[in-house]
Amino acid sequence: MYRIVIADDHGLYRRGLRLALSAGIPGVEIFEASCFDAALSLLAEQASVDLAILDLNMPGLFNQEVLSGILSAYPDTRFAIVSGNDSRSEILTALSIGLHGYIVKSQKDEEVVMAVNEILSGRIYVPALLSRPGAAQTTHVPAPAEPVPQRRTTTGNLGRLTSRQKEVLKLMAEGYSNKEIARDLEIAEATTKIHAAAVLRELGVRNRTEAAVMLKTWLTRDIN
Repeated sequence: MYRIVIADDHGLYRRGLRLALSAGIPGVEIFEASCFDAALSLLAEQASVDLAILDLNMPGLFNQEVLSGILSAYPDTRFAIVSGNDSRSEILTALSIGLHGYIVKSQKDEEVVMAVNEILSGRIYVPALLSRPGAAQTTHVPAPAEPVPQRRTTTGNLGRLTSRQKEVLKLMAEGYSNKEIARDLEIAEATTKIHAAAVLRELGVRNRTEAAVMLKTWLTRDIN
């Protein structure tokens, strides 16, 4: 059974997409988010999300740093953009970052279901206008030969954190806010939120206090 997060601040489209996917993909479990922060919370809370579909125009989302941060923080999840914008440059930018698909909101339900199935199967899905400018139909191109990564099931391992996530964890443990961490590390606040959520998920803890306690335990163990 697939687990999908749909994040879009337009409730009508979000609910319509949910209905289309529920009807077209048997047994799928779908979670909805109305904003970027809610999407991050779902990704952190849910143990295994197969695909996250993100609205390109959600406030705070679309810049390369934020999207790259999401891909890095959740390597076991595939990510697709949904947008009313069929600009060739926007599509190329999104795919160049490493996203797994770009879905245009004007597509028919059956096309969207087909697109999502392609992404879930490990391929990259893009609108056909990349090869035929102005075309209304869509197609897909195979992704580079690359196995879908297996999910990790253990928790509480500091060694799994990236160097940036370790920096964020240290500042979290010192009581820094996301804004203060962003300023200290010279990164976007949205990127900080992504790293913070990923840290909690990787460590298997519920909040920053538990993360700080875990870090202190590791440091004490290393000293001893």
